[in-house]
Amino acid sequence: MKSAFIASTALLSVLLSGYALADDDCSDPVSDWQPRETLRQNVEQQWGWSVQRIKVDDGCYKLKGADRKGNAIEARYAPASLRLRTLQIDFGNDGDAGDYLVSPARQ
Repeated sequence: MKSAFIASTALLSVLLSGYALADDDCSDPVSDWQPRETLRQNVEQQWGWSVQRIKVDDGCYKLKGADRKGNAIEARYAPASLRLRTLQIDFGNDGDAGDYLVSPARQ
């Protein structure tokens, strides 16, 4: 009886942790989405990024481009609020993450 409880508890925790990790999709209603051009202008002005492409992926805006030092960037934004959800940066050999540890308003 005790082993059945432990097994069911372990299974439940695995299922719940997988559910929490799988919630990368955006669920903003399309009627609330802001234009892609607004996102492009925001990241170019605020961060100095050059945007190569913005597409819709799992309900989010997926942006690909480069930062002002030429590092490759892939970012996901909520389309209604344009809130950053994920950011991946491929730093070159002499890359420095210091630029991303301070908000752009403080630079």
